[in-house]
Amino acid sequence: MKNKGISAIFRNQIFIPLAALLLLAVFNLVADPEFFKITLGYNAAGNPVLSGYLMTILDYGSELAILAVGMTFVTAASGGQDISVGAAIAIAGSVILRVLCGRDSRPETLRTSFLVAFLVACVVAALFGAFNGLLVSVFKIQPMVATLILFTAGRSVAAWINNNELPIISDPRFAYYGGFIPGIPVPTPFFIAIAVVIVTFLLLKFTNLGLYIQAVGINQKSSRLNGLNPTAIKFLAFVLLGLCVAVAGLIKVSRLSTINYSVIAKDIEMDAILAVALGGNALGGGKFNMTASILGAYVIQFLTTTLYKFNVQSDALPAYKAIVVILLVVFSAPTVREWFKNVWKKIVPAKTAKEVA
Repeated sequence: MKNKGISAIFRNQIFIPLAALLLLAVFNLVADPEFFKITLGYNAAGNPVLSGYLMTILDYGSELAILAVGMTFVTAASGGQDISVGAAIAIAGSVILRVLCGRDSRPETLRTSFLVAFLVACVVAALFGAFNGLLVSVFKIQPMVATLILFTAGRSVAAWINNNELPIISDPRFAYYGGFIPGIPVPTPFFIAIAVVIVTFLLLKFTNLGLYIQAVGINQKSSRLNGLNPTAIKFLAFVLLGLCVAVAGLIKVSRLSTINYSVIAKDIEMDAILAVALGGNALGGGKFNMTASILGAYVIQFLTTTLYKFNVQSDALPAYKAIVVILLVVFSAPTVREWFKNVWKKIVPAKTAKEVA
């Protein structure tokens, strides 16, 4: 019974991100216990804020968790990934600034409310998601190839929206979404991520969307024979990712109250894909575990923050993350899994024989 319990733990999909999180925690605890120190200070506005490496992980990991939610839907439904996420965030952020500023890149008063600007960004991001979904679901283009169009042109579109200018929002309230709400020392993106996660789990609990997405991802022909519409489900998955992109775009532009078209959310799509993979989800589509993907997002940010802590150059970060990808791919390969399974079978009987003796 004890061996069966251990086997069940290893087979659980969430074991992979939890094990990775534990390894990173132990490494930092041994290398520098100060990594886990959290201090209460004050920001430029004089409001109390919590700071430390763990708060950085909580802050930036939250926007990655939001993207991981949408990327999980797309991966499970289409068996591919959207590599245009970073460019789409640039577009969504540019739209928000355009709506707020109008034609004046340095307005004394905003043209509309933050809510209206965000809703417009949601519509635009959903439309771009629908464009990607149309190419994948209707025209049967492989997801990475289909999203390569927006990946290439997206940042130019974002710059065109604001006439290649860099709008600046002077209203300090706009910075709350990517920073701190006065009186609350925890980063606002964490609460936004919680809201997105709650909505997502309610959607999965009270609708059959999760079941339909998995059915289409596992076997498209079989799902069609069972009355599902694979085209519509794949299309919807990309639209949902577009909405997640709009939320992440709001957080991104709120952090600086402006935008840098070529730098904003650079390579974030790779982190989102890696979060899904680290969550143990099959990148070829099918069954998924949303909790594992979200946890994977925070693990990826944990890794990024750890590398920065030890003065690893930003240009070298992709190389370290590539190592993680290689390990994930190797350990998820059927031949490797079969090898571990055979080794475990040899170990378990040996232990059982000793216990009987």
